[in-house]
Amino acid sequence: MLRQLWSALTSAMSSWHQAKLFVEHSTTISHDALHVVVGVVALLILGLVLRRPIGAWRPWLWLFALALWNETVDLWVERWPDPGMQYGEGAKDLLLTMFLPTTLLVALRLRPELFRPGSAQRTRRRR
Repeated sequence: MLRQLWSALTSAMSSWHQAKLFVEHSTTISHDALHVVVGVVALLILGLVLRRPIGAWRPWLWLFALALWNETVDLWVERWPDPGMQYGEGAKDLLLTMFLPTTLLVALRLRPELFRPGSAQRTRRRR
């Protein structure tokens, strides 16, 4: 039973990795840019699915968990000759994936008026 579960998990991880490689090689977008784009799109989708604003913690935390899982899959499936380079690439991928979602989260929590229609015009009129 446990062996079958382990086999299913490793098979799923390998399939996920192969799907990512397909997307990476079938588009003209760089690997790093894909992390940035997918991070923002995934945050928006998670906000919709969870029915929470993207300024809430829950979509961000789910995105972070998914990004960690994605990098865990990469570390599990790929074997680089230099572990330091592999871990560094994983850390960079995680940072690229989370940078814009984190920026949006912080901006929405600290300055929500920046995201309201017409807020720029109201600010100018006050001066």
